[in-house]
Amino acid sequence: MKLMILDGNSVINRAFYGVRPLTTRDGLYTNAIYGFLNILEKERSEEQPDALCVAFDLHAPTFRHLRYDGYKATRHPMPEELAMQMPVMKQVLAAMSIPVYACEGWEADDVLGTVGRLCEEAGWDCVILTGDRDSLQLVDEHVSVRLVHTQGGQTRTERYTPDVFRAEYGLEPKRLIDLKALMGDSSDNIPGVAGVGPKTANDLLKRFGTLDGVYANLSRENMKGKLFDKLENGRESAYLSYELATIRCDAPIDFTPENNLIRPPKRRALYDLFTTLEFQRLIDRHGLRSAALEQDEPEGAEQAQPVTGSCTLLDVQTPEQAQPLLSGVTLSIAAADDLSMLVAAPHMDGPDQTAYVLRRETLGTDYVPLLQRLFAADVPKTVHDSKPLLRALLALGVEPAGIVFDTAVAAYLLDATRGAYALPQLAQDYLHIPPADEASLPQESVLAIRTACIDGLTEELGKRLREQGMQPLFENIELPLCPVLAQMEHDGILVDAQALHDFGEMLSERIDACESLIFGYAGETFNLNSTRQLGVFLFETLGLPPVKKTKSGYSTNAEVLEKLRDRHPAVQAIMDYRMLTKLKSTYADGLQKVIGPDGRIRTTFQNTVTATGRLSSTDPNLQNIPVRTELGSEIRRMFVPRPGWVLVDADYSQIELRVLAHIADDTRMQEAFRSGEDFHAVTASQVFGVPLESVTPLMRRHAKAVNFGIVYGISEFSLAQDIGVSRAEAKAYIDSYLEKYSGVRAYMHDIKETAREKGYVETIFGRRRAIPEIKSSNFNVRSGAERIALNTPVQGSAADIIKLAMVRVFHALEGLQARLLLQVHDELIVECPQEEAQQVMQIVTNEMEHAAALRVPLVAEAKQGESWYAAK
Repeated sequence: MKLMILDGNSVINRAFYGVRPLTTRDGLYTNAIYGFLNILEKERSEEQPDALCVAFDLHAPTFRHLRYDGYKATRHPMPEELAMQMPVMKQVLAAMSIPVYACEGWEADDVLGTVGRLCEEAGWDCVILTGDRDSLQLVDEHVSVRLVHTQGGQTRTERYTPDVFRAEYGLEPKRLIDLKALMGDSSDNIPGVAGVGPKTANDLLKRFGTLDGVYANLSRENMKGKLFDKLENGRESAYLSYELATIRCDAPIDFTPENNLIRPPKRRALYDLFTTLEFQRLIDRHGLRSAALEQDEPEGAEQAQPVTGSCTLLDVQTPEQAQPLLSGVTLSIAAADDLSMLVAAPHMDGPDQTAYVLRRETLGTDYVPLLQRLFAADVPKTVHDSKPLLRALLALGVEPAGIVFDTAVAAYLLDATRGAYALPQLAQDYLHIPPADEASLPQESVLAIRTACIDGLTEELGKRLREQGMQPLFENIELPLCPVLAQMEHDGILVDAQALHDFGEMLSERIDACESLIFGYAGETFNLNSTRQLGVFLFETLGLPPVKKTKSGYSTNAEVLEKLRDRHPAVQAIMDYRMLTKLKSTYADGLQKVIGPDGRIRTTFQNTVTATGRLSSTDPNLQNIPVRTELGSEIRRMFVPRPGWVLVDADYSQIELRVLAHIADDTRMQEAFRSGEDFHAVTASQVFGVPLESVTPLMRRHAKAVNFGIVYGISEFSLAQDIGVSRAEAKAYIDSYLEKYSGVRAYMHDIKETAREKGYVETIFGRRRAIPEIKSSNFNVRSGAERIALNTPVQGSAADIIKLAMVRVFHALEGLQARLLLQVHDELIVECPQEEAQQVMQIVTNEMEHAAALRVPLVAEAKQGESWYAAK
């Protein structure tokens, strides 16, 4: 029989530092628990023990502390982010039916040693799982140690048996105590013998066997140089260290191996804990979905109820049977992705409810007209993730309206860093409703269950939005934006397919020319996309100095090539090759694959993804069309209007800096914007202390870099790299900037303090972003959180403003043929007939400039052209 015991404090500490910070929506750190459970599962799978338990330290002093005041005195206190996870970790272990052992006045190491001894006496094998090498002294024929190493989220273990230990140390495992007695242990503040290091200590033990052997043979003949004096003066310290380093195997614990045999978990308790911790993958991995309705909790614990209750499904055969849906009562609606079926349920306070099932195959030609009536403005509806539904309705020719609540969008606002907003998961998290096994249910039942979830979530999420002050943001920006985005996705944008094809052919010719040039210098062909082969060419064939090496060989990333650009013409050819192949594969070829039958490309705007509130574009990503290189910007020529029409492109001028001037209430910055002068030139004038007319292009470029960098918390090191100056110069620029714009300096300080105090930051419009990491004891994690705190109110407010502008422009264009097609960061693209162009330019500019009232003017500039490139 085999028992595995975990060194709880050691393993959870390794997990805490090895797994990136994870938190729940309520700010509870969970990364240590998550990492611990992953390590446990992996090791348990590999060892297949018959019994399992965990040992933990207690906070009380141990006999070692009483023996030596300095014991572990140099240890830093446990970080708060880890401390908050310890009691929850023990709750999880209890729910997993894994016994936990601790002993007041004794360390977990002593519990491990005692368990190992008792297992051996009972004829059991014992495996100790730990990240602490101290336990290696316990290794013998019946006790092995699995030593855990965790780095960068990757965990590996080494299994130590007596043979493995002897091969590594050249000593018996018990001699680890003697080794520490001589060399000490800085982690535990065990003093050892001053001046004796690991190599000397190891050599002494190989010669004399034990600490006692060393001192039995202590003489100037045996100990050369000053070693005799060190050992003689350090005798008392050595034996004290031996005592401190020895793991005791007689801790007074009530333990028998049989009491730790692996037992089934308390499924309901574990399910509830994993739900609270938001460990959805672990719920699935442990097969706990059905545990939501099991009863292994104490009596009186609240039990989740099946969501369907006494719901009746009415299969609608005629439009007349659907009349109760049109009475003005708010409906919860769920639909199949292809809109072949839709279930609508009126909101009701009672337990009984009727859900109406509308099927295309049943209603035939009455189906679409009924949908048109159902989605009229006078029928209030709540749905989950309205945008795809609205786009599907538009494809059927239905003009949808009347969406009064969207549970996916509401959940996104409440937790913008959650990442996923699937309806079953939200129902579980907010309503404690277990997810149904949808695969085993007919589609109408699945949709009916979803309408009930939507109904409950509408009330719960609406209440939370009001409590957090985000209802206006939801009602005025996010919800009205959904039909705008749906229409934009439905309309798409026209692409000149022939021009795109010709562009791709031109890129191919240039790629071939780059390859020929590079292979000419190499004297042979090789795989230019292979980092290894390219490294050999650059640093061995050409003999260029290696800039950076990785585990797999030479680095050939963009930073390395930039530094080598002037060393050999082949380097520039490689850089050109990479740029050209990226343009061809991603855009020239990639865009041709997604052109629809009508010649238009339709992107998908993601409105519940980014933590700052910005929209993103996927399949394809039209927000990432290159603009910084002349060749890359040519791709915009391929986006064109329909014949006889033009594209109007309107762009905000420096919106994030204007938002910063408003939020920071910096009077000097506000005056600069109100003056109408070139803001970067004005900043250069302020920072460099020269008249505006004396600002040089270089000064303006440096000021521009500081202007935009300051919003993102740029460091002097990064600024120095960006503009090619020394760190001292970069620091001087930043210091001068913050001296002149003292309001910005105050904002940078205050917003970090606000984030620390509240745990979140907000935009002008009340959009929240939780930043629990700002209280982290880890400097890098905390610094990253501070940059997020600094940037989010600015970038998020700019995102809110462009969204407001989109809603305003969309409605202001009603009555015209013009259509809003794209949003790319701070610009909007509209397609309209030539005769409407001037009017559209005025409308778009006016709506963008009046989307929000700031302390500085919002400025937008509109142009028209026969392509996106020409209108930019």
